[in-house]
Amino acid sequence: MEYFIQYGMFLAKAVTIVIAIVIVVGALAASGNRHKKAGKKGMIKVTPLNDHIEDMKDVLRHSILQKDELKQVHKSERKQAKLEQKEKSKLHKEMHKQGKESAGDTASDQVTRKKRVFVLNFIGDVAAEAVSSLREEITAILSLAEPSDEVLLRLESPGGMVHAYGLASSQLLRIKNQNIPLTICVDKVAASGGYMMACLADKLIVAPFSIIGSIGVLVQLPNFHRALKKHNVDYEIISAGEFKRTLTQFGEITQKGRDKVQEDVDTMHEIFKKWIKDHRPSVDIDKISTGETWVGMQAKERHMVDEIKTSDECIVAACESADVFEVEYEIHRTIQDKLGAVFQATTEKLFSNWLNKSSTNNFQ
Repeated sequence: MEYFIQYGMFLAKAVTIVIAIVIVVGALAASGNRHKKAGKKGMIKVTPLNDHIEDMKDVLRHSILQKDELKQVHKSERKQAKLEQKEKSKLHKEMHKQGKESAGDTASDQVTRKKRVFVLNFIGDVAAEAVSSLREEITAILSLAEPSDEVLLRLESPGGMVHAYGLASSQLLRIKNQNIPLTICVDKVAASGGYMMACLADKLIVAPFSIIGSIGVLVQLPNFHRALKKHNVDYEIISAGEFKRTLTQFGEITQKGRDKVQEDVDTMHEIFKKWIKDHRPSVDIDKISTGETWVGMQAKERHMVDEIKTSDECIVAACESADVFEVEYEIHRTIQDKLGAVFQATTEKLFSNWLNKSSTNNFQ
C-alpha cells in the first residue's frame, strides 16, 4: 500500500510540473504576441565581415605576438592607411581638375569607394523554404548594389521540389538582370535543384569534395491498392479530366497512368537539361544529365564548375580589396516557434550523435 501511495504522490508532482510548464509557456507566448508589431514579418541584419575577420586577427595577434612585434604591425598598418588616404585625395583632386566634381559627391563616391560584396546564405531543404528569406535579402541588396559590386551566395542544397527550386532560381535571375556579378560557392552539396540554382553563377566555386550534379527528375510514392483490396476496402476517386490523377497512393496503378507520369518526367528532364545548357554552355549536357553526382574536382573536369576553393577563401580574399557584408533576413518567430526549434535541434543532435557512434562506414 505504501508503494502505491508514494507512486501516487510522484505522479501528482509530475502532473503539477507539466501543468506549470504549460502555463508558463502559454503566458510567454501571449506576452510575445501582445508586443508583436502588426504587419512586420522580419528584418534585415547586416554584418560587416571585414570587421569580423579583423577582430579575429587582432585577438590572435594579442595572444601570440610580443609587444615589439605588435607595435611594428600596428605601425605598418597605419602607414598603409595613410598611403590609401593619400591616393584617394589625389584622385579627388584629379577629378576636380577635369570638372567632374560639379556633378556632385555621388559621382565622386562611385569612382573612389571600394567595391561592395554582399554575402548571402541559402541552405535548402526539399521544399526550398529558405527562398522566403532569399527573396527579401535580394530585394534589399538590389535597392543599393551597382554593377561594380558583387553578390556572393553560399549555397547548400540536395535539391527538392521542381517548382520550389524554380522560384529560388528565378530570385537569382533578378541579380543577373541588374547586371550585378553573381558568385556562388558550394562547400558541401549542390545537387538537382541545388545545381539548378548554382549553374546561374557568373563564377561557380566549389570545395574539392563537395557533391555536384544529380541532373535528373524523380517521382516516387508507395501504393497500397493491393493491401486495401485484400481487406475489401474500396478507394474512390471522382475527377474531371483524363489525367487529373495518374499515380496515387491508394488507387490502382494503370499502365496508361504510369506512361503519362513517365512522359511528364521526361519532359521536365528535357526542360532541366535546357536550363543547364543555357546557363553553362561549356558542359556536355548529354554526359552530365544522367542523374549522377560527382565531387568538386570531378565536376571541374566536366566543366560543371569554374574553380576549386572554399567559400572561406573567397570571402577572406574579397575582404582584402572590398567592403564585404553578410546580409540575412531574420523572420520574427513566436515563443512556440523558438521552443520547437530548440526541441528539433536537440533531437537532431541526439540522432546525429547516435548515428556517429553506431556508424561503421567512416574514413579512418
